[in-house]
Amino acid sequence: MKSYVTGFPRIGEQRELKKALESYWAGKCDYDALERVAAELKDRHIKYQLDAWSGLISVNDFSYYDLMLDTSILFGVIPQRFAALSAHEQYFAMARGSKDAVAMEMTKWFNTNYHYIVPEISAYTEFSLNPSKILSEYKAAKNNDFKDSCALKINLIGPITYLALSKSSDKSDPLAHLDALVAKYEELLKLLSELDNEVVIQIDEPIFVTDRAAELAPKIEPVYHRLSKAASNVKIIFMTYFEHATEAVREIVKTDVWAIGLDFVYASEENIKKELQILKDAKTVLFTGVIDGRNIWKSDIDKKLAQLKAIEAYVPKERIYVGTSCSLLHVPFTLKYEDKLSTEIKSWLSFAVEKLSEISILTHLFFEIPMCEHGMKAYEENQKSAKTRASSPLIHDERVQSRAANLNKFERADRYEDRIKVQKKELGYGILPTTTIGSFPQTAELRQVRNAYKKGLIGREAYERDIKAYIDDCVKFQDEIGLDVLVHGEPERNDMVEYFGEQMSGYAFSANGWVQSYGSRCVKPPLLFGDVSRPRPMTVEWIKYAQSRTKKIMKGMLTGPVTMMNWSFVRDDKPRDQIVKQLALAIFDEISDLQDAGIKIVQVDEAAFKEGYPLRSENIPAYEKFAVSAFKLAVSAASAHTQIHTHMCYSEFNDIIKTIEAMDADVISIETARSGNELLRVFKSVGYKQEVGPGVYDIHSPRIPSVQELVSQIRALLEVLPKEQLWINPDCGLKTRKWEEVRPSLKNMVEAVRIIRTEA
Repeated sequence: MKSYVTGFPRIGEQRELKKALESYWAGKCDYDALERVAAELKDRHIKYQLDAWSGLISVNDFSYYDLMLDTSILFGVIPQRFAALSAHEQYFAMARGSKDAVAMEMTKWFNTNYHYIVPEISAYTEFSLNPSKILSEYKAAKNNDFKDSCALKINLIGPITYLALSKSSDKSDPLAHLDALVAKYEELLKLLSELDNEVVIQIDEPIFVTDRAAELAPKIEPVYHRLSKAASNVKIIFMTYFEHATEAVREIVKTDVWAIGLDFVYASEENIKKELQILKDAKTVLFTGVIDGRNIWKSDIDKKLAQLKAIEAYVPKERIYVGTSCSLLHVPFTLKYEDKLSTEIKSWLSFAVEKLSEISILTHLFFEIPMCEHGMKAYEENQKSAKTRASSPLIHDERVQSRAANLNKFERADRYEDRIKVQKKELGYGILPTTTIGSFPQTAELRQVRNAYKKGLIGREAYERDIKAYIDDCVKFQDEIGLDVLVHGEPERNDMVEYFGEQMSGYAFSANGWVQSYGSRCVKPPLLFGDVSRPRPMTVEWIKYAQSRTKKIMKGMLTGPVTMMNWSFVRDDKPRDQIVKQLALAIFDEISDLQDAGIKIVQVDEAAFKEGYPLRSENIPAYEKFAVSAFKLAVSAASAHTQIHTHMCYSEFNDIIKTIEAMDADVISIETARSGNELLRVFKSVGYKQEVGPGVYDIHSPRIPSVQELVSQIRALLEVLPKEQLWINPDCGLKTRKWEEVRPSLKNMVEAVRIIRTEA
């Protein structure tokens, strides 16, 4: 079978890996128990692919935390602060930090919601080879009962992408190490060549779908000439995904690399034609990523078949493999457990396991291989689903469409300079005001209360009593330690997107649609399938109650329209600029109601604003235009007296600082604890005038920062921006942390600010 998946989810169909990891971290099981869970998952995932007749099945796409971290271990790129730890301690300390060492930086994997651990490279980095993970996984995979039509491929992160995504610890260029690293790849390929008569190796080089492709493309031919010669029985797939890779295609055809993988879902038709034209006269095999690896809508098999036949006009069928646009890591595992979804909506969906079936059907049809009765039935159901989705009344709401088409207000009426004078007078906060980003720990007891209420095991009265008790505790704690602007802790919320989506029309929700975000952290994105509106207030009663428990200012907490869209599985039958406008109007209504209820600060989180950026600069202006417009439309309900905050996660702001200015929020909080003051200097360099809350400690690590450490961090911030412009807060929300970590960390933060204020 000439089919493949780029990679497979590893968290487990019921988050088995997450549970095992967290049990291990909590000291409730040993490493051997964790390994047993991992071995069972790897074996089960291979069996799913074997059952679907997948042609090439990935090995080394499994990770306990992250594949970039695994690559650092593979080549011995271990920062000195972790050198003394044992292997198992070292691996997780690099990702999560330890008592004596801060974690390595973590950031988004291209424009997805997956995070990777950023390698640290210096001028003195030396590489060493540690291939034990790959060797053991390959040998274990070979124990499966392989069909004649199925084989293994080994997944690796490519050397150019690895170094291009690395962080220099001493301002040297990580790519200066390319020759030395490639030598280790050659050594690795020779070793892997001994595993079988023929060994297929997928080398991921997604850096070539970004604007860096023009700069880096000249490195492809010399690097892959060496790698293609490393061992005669090794077949290399140069794999790209998320966008077009035209520059890379031009270079890879000059080498003896066996195949190239391209994304035929997220690249434009114009660029796809350019790539195919280059491949037309080459010998390179084409891995055609036609099944969407990033969204959950069932493929229209007939349309995909037509697309493959159009590709065949350039590349002959014998040089084509059929598969996913990227790793299935980015979609939920299976629909098997979704027994509460609307039958109609469920018929439109395809998760990772179901996409295996789509690949199989499409491969059979394209290569004219007879299908069994089960396959024919699945194909007929696919055709029926495509027709019902296009015409379903569940999707269309003329009232929502009319409101969005007839807007007469698009942004706030008052300039920031005028608003901030009013706000500082009325809100009364001094220098270095302290706050948090919004959420407090989601305890097991809290989750039990929500689940019991959702299942009907407790009534509304009991539910509200428990939620209010948690809010009371949060407010009391914040008052006691002296925070200036408080939050209610968000005990009623499961997820910052799902909570709001549950209260909007046009959204549906899976029971088990979990997707890995980083490590053991999983998210369950809502399914945005139709026109969106807000039937009733979503947060007002909880925020009003929290405000009644304190004399201090209570922030209203909302998720912004761009993040609502970017962190949902979004309908693919409507332009995104129209979808986000509908979401903005729903948030507009909520801000209006909060303001009327006396709430003076409203935070509209746009944690995923940068995440939605196109990977190619030619597509950025269109995205920025509709994303900024949506945010400004959403907050245009606020008067000059209402202060609007926003929060952004892991972002490189150098290239979008003007766009952030254009959003016109009164205060922005950002994550900077793992990256020093580099991000903050960008705000200074452009003369950013609004107020900024740089995170002073990393909430993704369990370590508790000392008062002195926080004092030093705040002093460093004051070297960049004046005290009148700075807010002091953690990096992000605290929902994933434990109270025994949160209490001392926030107390230390407030004490550090008190010390700094005495110096001012």
